[in-house]
Amino acid sequence: MDTDPTIHQPPLPATTGDAPRPYPLVVRLDGATCLVVGAGPVAARKARGLLDSGAAVTVVAPEIGDGVRALLDSDPPAHGALTVCVRPYAPPEAAGYRLVVSATGDRDIDDQVASDAHAGEALVNRADTAAGASDDPEEPAVAGTVVLPAVHRSGPVTVAVSTDGSSPALARWLRDRIAKDVGPEVGTLATIVDQARRELLASGGTGTGVDWSGVFDDLVPLIADGRLDDARSLLADRIGAARQVPPHRDLHRR
Repeated sequence: MDTDPTIHQPPLPATTGDAPRPYPLVVRLDGATCLVVGAGPVAARKARGLLDSGAAVTVVAPEIGDGVRALLDSDPPAHGALTVCVRPYAPPEAAGYRLVVSATGDRDIDDQVASDAHAGEALVNRADTAAGASDDPEEPAVAGTVVLPAVHRSGPVTVAVSTDGSSPALARWLRDRIAKDVGPEVGTLATIVDQARRELLASGGTGTGVDWSGVFDDLVPLIADGRLDDARSLLADRIGAARQVPPHRDLHRR
């Protein structure tokens, strides 16, 4: 008798002409070692994003561009740490990092970096294409494993948009449209709601029964007007009202 408790699901049928979609994921990089190979504008932008996430970033390139030099000359980042090595990439160093970004513009070097990262089971982003795909089918490039999205931050809120690398310009355009629509108030909104939610959970309550969409719609104008105390009071009233709703009674009971 088979006692194996594992449930095996049959594979889903393949969709013609449709590759598997990437899985979106938010990763904490506090103190994680990250490597950026290359020192041009793209590499500098990605290094800045990693630094803002608290990563320990090493940039390796034979020459340092203005963007990376500006990172060196600016005030130390609030969270991450930056090391710049002015030299060519030395295989297989990418294998020793948590996350690797290859942005050299040289396909052979980017292939080598991606290959080394794969060997060390490091996540790797190729800046040249969506997934490191080559235009030459007879000599395919080594694929990357992650695509870095266009990001907008407001307080604890992060909006990330990805086109799977097919159009970084479109991703940035969509990010900017979304950021404009939600407005700068969303970061303050998240902070106020987080505080109220923590107090609610500490008192043994839950957010069940609260019309959160309606609450957010009513809070945003108050926050935009700088009426933060009114916003907190309104949120407390809505949460309190939801908690006081009597339980549903069975009218058929006698």
